[in-house]
Amino acid sequence: MAAYFPQTALCLNRLSTQGLGDFAALERDFLAALKHDGARLLEELLNDPALPWKNDPPQADEEPYGQRAKVVLTSLGWITLRRSYFYSAARQAGRFPLDAALGLVDSYSPGVARWMCRAGTLAGSYQAASQDLLTYAGLDIDARQIQRMIAQMAPRMTQWRKAQGPVFNPTAGDIFCVGTDGTGAPMRRKELRGRKGKRGGKARTREVKVGTVFTHRKPDRPDQRPERDYGSTSYIADIIPASEFGTLLRAEALRRGIAKAKVVVFLGDGAAWVWKLARVNFPKAICILDYYHACEHLTLLASALYGEGSALAKKRYRQWRKTLLKDKIPRIIAQATEDLPTRAQPRKLAKAQIAYFERNRSRMLYQTFRQAGYFIGSGVVEAGCKTVVGQRLKHSGMLWSRKGACHLLTVRCAWLSGWFDDFWKHHSTTPQTLASAA
Repeated sequence: MAAYFPQTALCLNRLSTQGLGDFAALERDFLAALKHDGARLLEELLNDPALPWKNDPPQADEEPYGQRAKVVLTSLGWITLRRSYFYSAARQAGRFPLDAALGLVDSYSPGVARWMCRAGTLAGSYQAASQDLLTYAGLDIDARQIQRMIAQMAPRMTQWRKAQGPVFNPTAGDIFCVGTDGTGAPMRRKELRGRKGKRGGKARTREVKVGTVFTHRKPDRPDQRPERDYGSTSYIADIIPASEFGTLLRAEALRRGIAKAKVVVFLGDGAAWVWKLARVNFPKAICILDYYHACEHLTLLASALYGEGSALAKKRYRQWRKTLLKDKIPRIIAQATEDLPTRAQPRKLAKAQIAYFERNRSRMLYQTFRQAGYFIGSGVVEAGCKTVVGQRLKHSGMLWSRKGACHLLTVRCAWLSGWFDDFWKHHSTTPQTLASAA
């Protein structure tokens, strides 16, 4: 054993001579010894000249240029690889067959690269991700290296995802829901040049558009609320114009099996870009305005008509909220129009809210939608804004570049949507290579 596991043998010898002592320290020392010895064995295996990947022939236009050494970080620790190098003068491109066979990403094994991406997207910051990797995996990786890894892998993940065909879940419900919303992410100054902020002030954020797709079944009883099918929710997020984002959201819906859905429902707030996106990309969808956004506008309407905080405003709001749930939008519009104030400013505000309800009346048939078993709230996508963006990009002191934010959002959406591990299974070729060699 000492020949193959020298560090482990030393630990065993120390245990036999010095006793148990500090068990926590003993655990730590044994783990370090096992990883050290394992790294040496792995290094010896991968550098064995008799293995198939050491005899990969050059292509027709390539010339062999001997072997080059490369230090690689694996889950066991650092190892040194000796790799054959081929160069094509015609293509002005070099190739290391061993790197491709092992799925190396720069100086990292695919397993370590996966851990870096996972830690970078789930921890509160890249620095916290670095500390997590050191604490849980014993890997000392600088925060900037984790950031660079995510920047490198995010485009590959995007391309891989685009190449995936539709995934039909046999247990999915007949109702397919799509939703989208926007939330601000704090940006560096150069990313905000020429952009106006709210109310004419300086812009401090850029809008991240978030989309969700999920399925559910119609509830068995009228008094039941619909529930999402387990594992059916998928997220996308990007900092791009609404027209481009709509194309991405439609593509994600196609991958998630919208073609087999009996009913398509589109959930959103009252923003104009949301409904334009729905009209262009989901023309046959049943569009539903989030009920709680509608209630917010009822509050604004009542305040403009009867005075903010007045007893009559509160009374009308309670009445109208019940009316809203009975598909009687015309009654609200008629009463509000009849009670328009004479003063210019309140009258202008009230008319704006009345126009909002007139414009969205077909999307506010909440009694009909409930009877059909649909969601009437966009809480899934609003929660997605907090989960995808808020919990990672909005911590105190954070300022992002557009590319940096988008790369992180790609990896984070992959994790939250359940295809992160699928991508790494595709990318990581080490198990298949070792199996064929054996």
